[in-house]
Formats: sequence, structure tokens, C-alpha cells
Amino acid sequence: MNKTGYFYKNYELYLFLLPAVAFILIFHYAPIYGVQIAFKDFDPVKGITGSDWAGLTHFQRFIESPYFFTVLKNTVIISLYTLLIGFPAPLIFALLINQLTSKKYRRFIQTVTYAPNFISMVVIVGMILLFLSPSSGLVNHVIQLFGGDPIHFMAKPELFSTVYVLSEVWQTTGWGAIIYLAALSGINPELHEAAMMDGASKMKRIRHVDLPGIAPTIVILLIFSMGNVLSVGFEKIYLMQNSLNISSSEIISTYVYKVGLQGGQFSFSAAVGLLNNIVNFILLIAVNQAARKVSEHSLW
Repeated sequence: MNKTGYFYKNYELYLFLLPAVAFILIFHYAPIYGVQIAFKDFDPVKGITGSDWAGLTHFQRFIESPYFFTVLKNTVIISLYTLLIGFPAPLIFALLINQLTSKKYRRFIQTVTYAPNFISMVVIVGMILLFLSPSSGLVNHVIQLFGGDPIHFMAKPELFSTVYVLSEVWQTTGWGAIIYLAALSGINPELHEAAMMDGASKMKRIRHVDLPGIAPTIVILLIFSMGNVLSVGFEKIYLMQNSLNISSSEIISTYVYKVGLQGGQFSFSAAVGLLNNIVNFILLIAVNQAARKVSEHSLW
């Protein structure tokens, strides 16, 4: 059957894909046209094509800014910290859930851990501030119960990244484990049966059956995570910021929002965003090549 005949025979499948394809084209590819304002002094009256050419001026301005190294350092620290703690958390959780024999208990645990992912970010931050309150917070009540002094967590810059990362783990671990659980369900049960007949313990079966079976999934997700190292979530960090922790909470996205968008400097914000994406793209390619050489699993 030629390609035309195959298309007409399965046109329902292509119609089913049409909304998703249209969404990607409209909201992901069409906006690329506006990237050129990063190289111009954008004037809404003149439009994108009519604005004066500025070259690399906005990129140079960001790099020479006195805040450049501060926001870059904070972004990298929070990103790597999140990757170090947040990436293995769903994997470990999925491996533990996979060992449960009771289906009811397993469903209960999954439901409870999935729930934070569906809570509004504003509510999540409100809960964090409430739990960590120095006067009425649950965490400080526990600290005082053991004879310690209350800690104003959100007023200490050195604690900001830890608070952010741990709250991120709590919020996303259950949801992130879904992919690993799906991969674990695809492992041939006969491998576990053979390992059990050989006297392998649960830990050995996890190490020699489960982990090798989901290794491609782990590598792919790690590559995706490394490709977003500089793209730390804006909303949550912005809501957690205050004048006392700003020295460690100001990242690239919040800096661009304040200086570029609130100040109406659209070309500057576009330039910083483009630079950020270029760095992420380079990291994605580098990690993909490294993964191919080390594990023979990669995106391409």
C-alpha cells in the first residue's frame, strides 16, 4: 500500500493528532518569529520588523550587569540542588511502591503523593510559609519541643535553596514516579521469578532486574532534566521571595521579569531568555552525547 492509500485509510488517526500538532505549531513554533526582537530596540509602534537594529547590545548589557554573576550563581545552585535531590526521589519512590503487594495500600499511597502536584502554586507557597512561620509554624513547634529556638526560615538566605528544593520534592515526587512505575510494569515478571528461584533478595532484584530494565527511561529523563538546568520555575521562587532572602533567591527568570517585563524592556528580556535557551540547548546536546558513549541510551 502506498503512502497516499495508507493516509486515506487511517485519516481518523491524523485527525486525532491535528489538535496537538496545531497547538505545538501555534504556541511553540510561531512565537520563534518574535525572537528577533532580542537583536533590536523593540518599539511597539514600529512593530517587530520596523524596530531599530541593536545587534548584541542587550546580550552585552546582561553579561556586564552587576547582577549577572549573582543571578547566574543562584540559578545554577538551585538547579543543580534540585537535580541532585529531586531527580532520584521519584525513582526511589517508584521502586519502593513497586514492591508493595497490597493493591489497596498502593493506591492509597499513590493518591496521597500525587495530590500535591494538583494544588495551586499560590496555595503551595502559602502552606510553606504557614508551616515555616517562626511564631505559629508546625516545624518551629517541633524544634521548640526538642529545646531549640525558632528559626525564621524565609529570612535566612542560606536556607532558601533547601526550603525550595525540599518543598519541590514533596510536591513533585509522586507525580514524577508515574513514568518509572509505567516502565517497571513493562519488565518481564519471569525475570523476577528466576531471580527469586536463585535466592535473590528484594534489594538484589531491584539492583539486577528493575534498575537495568528501566535504565533507558532513567537516562532519557536525566537528559531532559539537564537540558533545563537554567530554567528554574519562576512562579514558586517569585512567590517565596522577600527582601531578606533576595540575595539567594534572585534567579534569571525573576530578574528578567522585574527588569525586562515590568520595566517594559521587552528586547532585553527576549535577549536573556534566548541566551538562557541557547545554554540549555548546548547542555542538552552535550549530555546526550555523553549518555550515548557511557550507556548507549540517548535521545538521538
